[in-house]
Amino acid sequence: MGSPPPKKFKVTVSAGKVAVMVFWDNQGVILTNYLPKGSTVRGEYYASELCQLKELLKIKRQGTLQHGVVLLQNNDPAHTAGIAMSAATECGYELLPHLPYSPDLALSDFYLFPKLKEHLHGRQHT
Repeated sequence: MGSPPPKKFKVTVSAGKVAVMVFWDNQGVILTNYLPKGSTVRGEYYASELCQLKELLKIKRQGTLQHGVVLLQNNDPAHTAGIAMSAATECGYELLPHLPYSPDLALSDFYLFPKLKEHLHGRQHT
């Protein structure tokens, strides 16, 4: 006569957030690096990523460095840190100024995310 008892849901532990740093160009993803759990990007880490990107450009995009690389990055403190700016200059990158909160420069929404989904399809991240 009464209604059935309410269903109880099991609480499961979340995998948590996974932070990934992605470098890409008009041909696709060049470099993806997953940050260790609980870590944040600092200037030193970002500077090392820029150097790693340069080495990958030599392999994956032969001739790109000869023609010049224009780097568009947001105004994150790690990107604008002195050590990161120095690394970008040493790598020979031209830094394209990024206006804060500029929706017309949010290319990630239109290009990167679909390409990244394609790149990560079928992979398990723990």
